[in-house]
Amino acid sequence: MTILVTGATGNVGRCVITQLVDAGASVRATSRNPQSAGLPVDVRAADLEKPESFDSALEGVEKVFLFPNPAGAQGFAELAKAKGVKRIVLLSSQAAAHESYGDSPVRTVHLAVEAAVERSGIDWTFLRPGGFATNTLFWAESIKQEGLVRLPFADANVNPIHEADIAAVAVKALLEDGHVGAAYELTGPESISQRGQVSLIGAAVGREIEVVDLSVAEAKALWAQQFGGFADGKILDGMVKLYENATARAADLTTVVQEVLGRPARTFAEWATDHKADFTA
Repeated sequence: MTILVTGATGNVGRCVITQLVDAGASVRATSRNPQSAGLPVDVRAADLEKPESFDSALEGVEKVFLFPNPAGAQGFAELAKAKGVKRIVLLSSQAAAHESYGDSPVRTVHLAVEAAVERSGIDWTFLRPGGFATNTLFWAESIKQEGLVRLPFADANVNPIHEADIAAVAVKALLEDGHVGAAYELTGPESISQRGQVSLIGAAVGREIEVVDLSVAEAKALWAQQFGGFADGKILDGMVKLYENATARAADLTTVVQEVLGRPARTFAEWATDHKADFTA
C-alpha cells in the first residue's frame, strides 16, 4: 500500500511524511520542485492546480493526504477515483465547521475542496484544525530584527495547534480503520490571545518582545494584501467582526486530539520551545 502526501514541503506535510516513515509505511510525495524538496521519500513533480500532472504520482496509490487547493480539487478527486484511490485524508479548516465564519475566504475555499472530495465517492476523513501555531512564524523576521510584532486585534483569542498533532491525527486516519466519514475539528488545548502567544515566544527565546497594535484600517489593508481578489469590502468587514468576537470571548476548543491520539494536545508553550530557533537571530 502506497500513501501519497501532497503539500509535502509544508509544515504539516513534512510531519505527516516523517510520522508515516517512522510507522513503516510506503510513502510517496509530490512537489512542484522535487529536486529541492529535501524529503526522505520518492518525490514526484506535480502541481495541485494542474490535476493532470498527478497521472504518474497516483499510480499504485491507495490513500492520499490532500492539501487543500480549490483550483484543482475537482479534477484531482476525479483522477484519484479513476486511479483506484480508496481513501483521502483532507487538510481542511475549522472555519468549514462554523457558519459564523460567513463567506470569509478561509471558509469558502475549504468548503469547496471538501465538496469536491465528497462528490468523488472516495472514502474521506476531513481534518479541520483551528489556528495553526505555525502561523506565528510570520512574526519571526520582525522579532529577530526589531524585537517586536505588529498585530491587528492583538487581544483576539485563538486555539493554536502544533503541526505535529495535526499530522499525528492524519497518520491515524491514513493507517487505521474507524475514521472514514469523520470531520475532526482539531484545536490546541488552550484559548490564548495573540498577545499571549508573543509573550510565550519571548519566554522561549529569553527575550522581551513588544507588541505594536494595528488599527482596523491597517488590519483591512493587511488582509487585502494577503487574500488578494478574495477580499472585497464585505469580506473584510466580516473578518473584522470575527476578530472583534474573538477578542470578546474565548476561542472554541475541542478534545479531539486527545480522543484520537490518547494523549493531550501540545500547548503553545511547547510549540514555542520546539521552534525557538526560528525566532532567534
